[in-house]
Amino acid sequence: MRNIETILLIASVVALLAVSSVGWAATSDGNESSAYVLEPEASEDLIAFVNEARDFVIEQDKDKAIEIFNDPKGEFVRGGHYIIAYDFNGTCLAHPYEPSMIGKNVLDVTDSNGVAFKRNMREVAKRGSGFAYYIWPNPSHSYAEELKITYVLKVDEEMWLAAGTYLSVHTPIFRNESKEDLVSYVEGARSFALNTSKEEAVKTFNDINSSYVLGNRYIIAYDFAGNCLVHPIRPELIGKNRIDAKDPNGVEQVRDMIALAQNGDGFTYYLYPDPAENMTQGFKLSYITKVDDTWWLGAGTYA
Repeated sequence: MRNIETILLIASVVALLAVSSVGWAATSDGNESSAYVLEPEASEDLIAFVNEARDFVIEQDKDKAIEIFNDPKGEFVRGGHYIIAYDFNGTCLAHPYEPSMIGKNVLDVTDSNGVAFKRNMREVAKRGSGFAYYIWPNPSHSYAEELKITYVLKVDEEMWLAAGTYLSVHTPIFRNESKEDLVSYVEGARSFALNTSKEEAVKTFNDINSSYVLGNRYIIAYDFAGNCLVHPIRPELIGKNRIDAKDPNGVEQVRDMIALAQNGDGFTYYLYPDPAENMTQGFKLSYITKVDDTWWLGAGTYA
């Protein structure tokens, strides 16, 4: 019975792969792949802006700093950049353009693709600092939803800050059918892994000719230390520790995925070579799930 269910699942995945996974919410010109990557100067400016805000909190009274961060005409709103602040419980402390959020716990808020980005950003803050993607209304463009790359920085054990830059790309809103299909595909792989030995599952997922490799959709798997167990498209990575791997914008995708798996499951974004586009960088939405206490697996769909 399980084999029949697996065949039906794979058939449905193949059918759905023929349908575009993304509904574009905006348009842009130029090379889409390179447009996802911040210029070094822009990245450095963003980091410096958040560092300046962190120093301001340390030098000033915290309440005063929060008051200034919440002022849409204050000194920490500069062009398209503004500071947001949260505590580690997920309560919003400052947001100059979303005052209704202040004082509310927003840890489980998701963006248009179901990414729990506040929770993901908190995990980044726990590590000290780093980058994260999410989709959010742009106040400079009549609050149209756009893709944002954000730098996150821990202030102390109670508070973290962030600020971001909206990217001049098509806003990748993934279709509900595509996301549901992705979850089914990954959960089907998890079911297979739980109903066979780990060794057999890893061998199967790494087989480029297996039914789990479908064009540019494939299973990846890691242990919780960041050691790569499965990667049928890039077998040279198998056995290597990739805990410090970063995408071109500095997003630590393996650490982000480990954090998701530790909490059970969830979605995340990162840039990664797309085998359907000659391994050029593509924007990827991935679904991650824990198999057991020793390893996790996932897969993604490209914009």
